[in-house]
Amino acid sequence: MKKEKIKKLSRDVIQFEINALKSLKKNINDSFIKVIKTILECKNGKVIISGVGKSGIISRKWAATLSSTGTPSFFLDPTNASHGDLGQITSNDIVILISNSGESNELKNIIQYTSRNSSIKLIGITSKKDSILFKNSDVSFLMPSIKEAGLENIVPTSSTTSQLALGDAIAIACMKYKNFNKFDFKKIHPSGSLSLKLKTVGDLMITGKRMPIVRENMTLKHALKIISNKKLGLLVVSNDSGNTTGIITDGDLKRIAQKFDKFEKLKLKKIMKKNPVSVDIDTLAASALSIMNSRKITSLCVYKNKKKTRTIGIVHMHDILKSNIN
Repeated sequence: MKKEKIKKLSRDVIQFEINALKSLKKNINDSFIKVIKTILECKNGKVIISGVGKSGIISRKWAATLSSTGTPSFFLDPTNASHGDLGQITSNDIVILISNSGESNELKNIIQYTSRNSSIKLIGITSKKDSILFKNSDVSFLMPSIKEAGLENIVPTSSTTSQLALGDAIAIACMKYKNFNKFDFKKIHPSGSLSLKLKTVGDLMITGKRMPIVRENMTLKHALKIISNKKLGLLVVSNDSGNTTGIITDGDLKRIAQKFDKFEKLKLKKIMKKNPVSVDIDTLAASALSIMNSRKITSLCVYKNKKKTRTIGIVHMHDILKSNIN
């Protein structure tokens, strides 16, 4: 086969799938809204997803994506369901069945089981309006009738691409209306690159007794001992009310020692840098690192609840870099 023919064939496959997605986009209607509403109303039950063959593989992806975006879900193997696993479906659950034809024999027992239990909602995803699945579902979403890519219209390609996209649309819509944000996402993705990208200064900051906080009336003589003991290369200076008023780094101390003969008697409020750079506790560590690089500093004060003068932690560049964030 010539190279150009291979390229054309491949492009045709992709175009078939693009056309399928365009058709699906037009089908996002009130039925889609009913699917979202039904899932969001599931407060005391589970979301269970099943399908056969390629649709079964897509069902697993739906379950994984929904679970990772705040809607706990799991895949139910339709064959095992007929041999005892129907017991995994209980009152107040939602069952989503995905089937292009809507007539898969393996799904019929699940359909019958949900029909006998009025507290279980069945959502049917199919392209056949006259199918058993469509007719027996509490909520039905009709997939567009499309042509599969490739010869003879027999290989599940365009249809499974559409199913995959529909699942993503459902997951993101539910995520949005549950106010599931990036910090919620981070909690259930503790490993891998996604977790690193979502680490905040709150995850890495120094707190409690390790923080080198001193009063602004302290003399430099005492401050030198503290900065040496804390080993962070800086001091956060506060007033009697506990509000942060300035910061002093070991570099500042060296310059002051060279400038003044009796520098040890100087009070910190006379030599500190006022208005230190601070960030909210929920600031992404990567953003904090960017701030440090642009300001040419190595540490940031951390505050919470918009109280910028109340330092609750210190984040150091070294701690961010040790976490492989760059």
